[in-house]
Amino acid sequence: MAEPQKSLIGKGVDDALCACRDTWAVIRNRGPSQVQFWFIALIVGIMASFAAIGFRFGIETFQAWLYQTEDIAHLRSDAARLDWWWILLIPMAGGLVVGLILHRFTDDGRVRSVADVIEGAALYDGRVERRKGAASALASFITLSTGGSTGREGPVVHLASIISTWVCRLMRADGITGRDLLGCAVAAAVSASFNAPIAGALFALEVVLRHFAVHAFAPIVIASVAGTVINRLVYGDVTEFLIPNQNVLAFYVELPAFLILGLVCGLVAVVLMRAIFWADDIGTKIQGRIGLPRYLRPMVAGTLLGALAIYYPHIIGVGYETTSDALTGRLLMHEAVVFVFIKIIAVAITMAGRMGGGVFSPSLMVGALTGLAFGIVATGIFPDVSGEGTLYALAGMGAVTAAVLGAPISTTLIVFELTGDWQTGIAVMVSVSLSSALASRLVDRSFFLTQLERRDVHLAAGPQAYLLGTFKVASVMRGVDHPRAADAEACAALILEGTYVFEDKTLDQAMPILEATGSNFIPVVAPAMGDGPPELRGALFQIDALRAFNRALAATAAEEHS
Repeated sequence: MAEPQKSLIGKGVDDALCACRDTWAVIRNRGPSQVQFWFIALIVGIMASFAAIGFRFGIETFQAWLYQTEDIAHLRSDAARLDWWWILLIPMAGGLVVGLILHRFTDDGRVRSVADVIEGAALYDGRVERRKGAASALASFITLSTGGSTGREGPVVHLASIISTWVCRLMRADGITGRDLLGCAVAAAVSASFNAPIAGALFALEVVLRHFAVHAFAPIVIASVAGTVINRLVYGDVTEFLIPNQNVLAFYVELPAFLILGLVCGLVAVVLMRAIFWADDIGTKIQGRIGLPRYLRPMVAGTLLGALAIYYPHIIGVGYETTSDALTGRLLMHEAVVFVFIKIIAVAITMAGRMGGGVFSPSLMVGALTGLAFGIVATGIFPDVSGEGTLYALAGMGAVTAAVLGAPISTTLIVFELTGDWQTGIAVMVSVSLSSALASRLVDRSFFLTQLERRDVHLAAGPQAYLLGTFKVASVMRGVDHPRAADAEACAALILEGTYVFEDKTLDQAMPILEATGSNFIPVVAPAMGDGPPELRGALFQIDALRAFNRALAATAAEEHS
């Protein structure tokens, strides 16, 4: 009886394995069904969550060891007791290691972050660079562990996107599936990192995918919930910041103050963003002028950070202790104002030094300090009609962060989830709306989209501005052997005039040339061999380019409204 039973078990295992192989073959060749995709989204979410938790745990462990603290929540206080030379040495050494990593594994010495994930979602079917991304995650890990004054959300988001890219490659996923999986990974990573399931899901939709399509909502929520569950299993059901006092808002009398706070925070957010870009430009000019090797640039930035941290240890790491002090009103006004400027300088140095990290946590700190300083003034002028000054810190935290991220919806929710204070929603929403509206007019929508604009990646204006860049001229042109090819003599005449486009260019580069000629087509050429004229490969017709553009717009609209 044992042998037949064993054979039946073996046959069952073989059948199960065959069913799994058949299912995987169907997924790779035809794409997953809805239920299958939800299951895949859950797996991707779990993987991204563990990556985010591991990243956070590693930073906290390494940071605690370097700065000799038993509780990372008191990093600033414990670091202040260390010898000055140790405070200077840690970020200097970290910067050197970061520079060597980026020099070895990237071609431009640039850390990949949230902006690259947004670009991957829009232009590359939800894929990101895996090798450079992994190197960037390691560089950011070292930066944050050694006192870099940035946040962990940028590296975590990109790390999660590497996981989704790997899964997409295994599945041979199409563009829609790839973008949805990217959203799932990002949502899970944000949720696992900050214990914020609602904000994690909305961040993926609002910032990364930049649409709220129904088909993407369910799998992203599944992944986001998975991230939160894993976070709470590891850290417990606690919020990042504890606010002991219940805030009370005198609605009709005090709301104008929050409107003004929103405008102030919008300006502060713009100062923060422009300081980063200005410092990056200045650093690049100085580096080129003195011939500084690019692998030493992060070390120089680390040295400057260490020197600043000797006097202001508040800038070390993500700065949650100082943010908590602002939210609970444990800082004086002059301290809040000084720390705002010091933190902006520290973030600009870190980012301009190409050390890595994100802008979310710095935005929280700068916003809370700005709100606290404003609240001290407001409650001092009108003490009889004002609520708690810490309420302004909470609203300011959301307002600056929303303006920097370009994400008013998810930021409003993440402030609630980070603090657990749901009673002051109107104050936060009012400030967030004004700050986002103002800042979006002074930069290209957000910090991330402005980063992309500086690289000539035009996503801020919408699909109509960037879709032409997704088509190579060679994929749209009519070759010389096409039944309706352009006249060879007309092409030769245009080439002699210097009116042509190379086949490796994109439609957004070719269309201005086409429109300037007033012709229905322009020649498409390959580089000349020797001293001769460029080699004719075909012609780009205006009607073909417009047809391709129209199909891309229709596909984008269908995806965003499905």
